[in-house]
Amino acid sequence: MTSLMRFLLTNDDGIYAQGLLAIKQALEEIGEVVVIAPVTEQSAVGHTITLADPLKVIPIHRSGGFYGYGITGSPADCVKLGISCIMESPPDLVVSGINRGENVGINVLYSGTVSAATEALILGHTGLALSVDNYQNPDYRAASVFGSRLASSLASRRDPAPLALNVNCPSCPIHEITGVKITRQSESRIVDKFVKRENPRGTIYYWQAGMTQIIDDGEDTDAICLKKKMISITPIHYRLGYSPQDGELKNLDLEEMLRGV
Repeated sequence: MTSLMRFLLTNDDGIYAQGLLAIKQALEEIGEVVVIAPVTEQSAVGHTITLADPLKVIPIHRSGGFYGYGITGSPADCVKLGISCIMESPPDLVVSGINRGENVGINVLYSGTVSAATEALILGHTGLALSVDNYQNPDYRAASVFGSRLASSLASRRDPAPLALNVNCPSCPIHEITGVKITRQSESRIVDKFVKRENPRGTIYYWQAGMTQIIDDGEDTDAICLKKKMISITPIHYRLGYSPQDGELKNLDLEEMLRGV
């Protein structure tokens, strides 16, 4: 008898987010889902982990039943704690999302959603990050259907090498999606724009209002693929390796800098 697939489900929008509920319901049709997600929104926290404070585990109930575990920490904390302490046996797959808003280009480095999938890879498990390209009125249906099918395929591999995938899906009806493509991370990033405001007590504060600007227009990039209403799948890694620009370090007289220290 084939055992049910087990999924650890987290996100960075918080345990009450609609995107998490959407993929949870889709994954429950194919396996067991253990929700371990931040109690509060943790968007753009990157790969933050909690060291100086205790992590509280709060049982969350919704609609009269147990829903999951709320963690007073980051998405990466949720994966670490879930695999090390909460789950009785390791998950077949770690799923993070569905995030409200795309995670493409340089913005991937800020994403708590992507960092959860990366943390899974660091711990020797396969991680899947899911996002849709709409923040205000997201449609999660296509991402839920495709995401659960991809999760099933990844979780059922025999003797798989761990990997992490960053999946961005158009926020639109399934029939409007034009295809799916393996992509590379683009150079697109948020162009900083801060709105200056003042609270009733006269304190000045700033609100980040920047939008993602597509800088790299390569046809094989995540941002362009998503713009064409295609699902983008980008492999992600945690090893920040050598690049051609690093060769310029050879021109530095490092021994001279060391003299007299």
